[in-house]
Amino acid sequence: MDSIAGVPIKYISLFVLVIQNSAYILTLRASRIQPGEMYIPTTAVVLSEVLKMIGSIFLVFIQERGIVAGLKHMQREIFDKPRTTAKLLVPAGLYTFQNTLIVLAVGLLDAATFQLTYQLKVLTTALFSVFLLGKRLSKWQWMALVLLTLGIALIQMPSNTSAKETDDSESSVFAQFAGLLMVITACFSSGFAGVYFEKMLKGETSGIWIMNIVLGAYGTLLGTAALAWSDGAVVRERGFFVGYTNYAVAGVLLQAFGGLVVAVVVKYADNILKGFATSISIIISCIVSIQLFGFVVTSMFALGALMVIGATFLYSYV
Repeated sequence: MDSIAGVPIKYISLFVLVIQNSAYILTLRASRIQPGEMYIPTTAVVLSEVLKMIGSIFLVFIQERGIVAGLKHMQREIFDKPRTTAKLLVPAGLYTFQNTLIVLAVGLLDAATFQLTYQLKVLTTALFSVFLLGKRLSKWQWMALVLLTLGIALIQMPSNTSAKETDDSESSVFAQFAGLLMVITACFSSGFAGVYFEKMLKGETSGIWIMNIVLGAYGTLLGTAALAWSDGAVVRERGFFVGYTNYAVAGVLLQAFGGLVVAVVVKYADNILKGFATSISIIISCIVSIQLFGFVVTSMFALGALMVIGATFLYSYV
């Protein structure tokens, strides 16, 4: 099936990717700057992992056309393949760590700056692919990575301020630096996890939903352990769901189920289309940040954004 209701699937894929890329960061940003009691970030990570696991189990049941058949399939692919299942602990840990950093960083950086800076994961993924997988990049791809790095550097120039977001901790140099450091760390975590995952999956026959079930289970356990270690006393005192608003719930749902939806449609989207979706998402984030969060676009930021978008296109196209 190449179309739904006469609309080519690749264009539906573009729409879904744009919505996922932009809506998640914007809702997460809104949830982290809201007035009143703030939710605990580690609880959001645990919730998203639990929901991702449940959603993947449900999709296996649909795929196998029944609960019993689905359970037998999971038995064969998860419990009867302990070595493969154990190997997934590494990317699961990295993804859980990455998701925690993202939740924290979005509270320190505006949505547009975060989304542009997070494109640094293209650079980290490329570097890990070269060193760990022996992948060869063309000269145009290397040029794109240099352009990407320069663009992100321009975006970090300390000249953009917000008219509405006036909280001292967010506008301080320390907060901006901490947010940047978190994003860079998340990019390295994302890059290594993605390349490790790609290398590990070579020759494996387990489907993507089985992988997501295992990743979700590991993520739930690791996230719960991190929560107990860092925020256990706070959760016992204030409760697990304290501070959850509509924005926070939307962010958790987009993180959990948005990734599953993207996994379904991404096979219909080539690299050019994915690069296009990323670029549109960045533009949407900038526009919405201006309207809702009072974000001010400076000339340096605009130039850096154009360089990042251009680099994303160039790297995907060649």
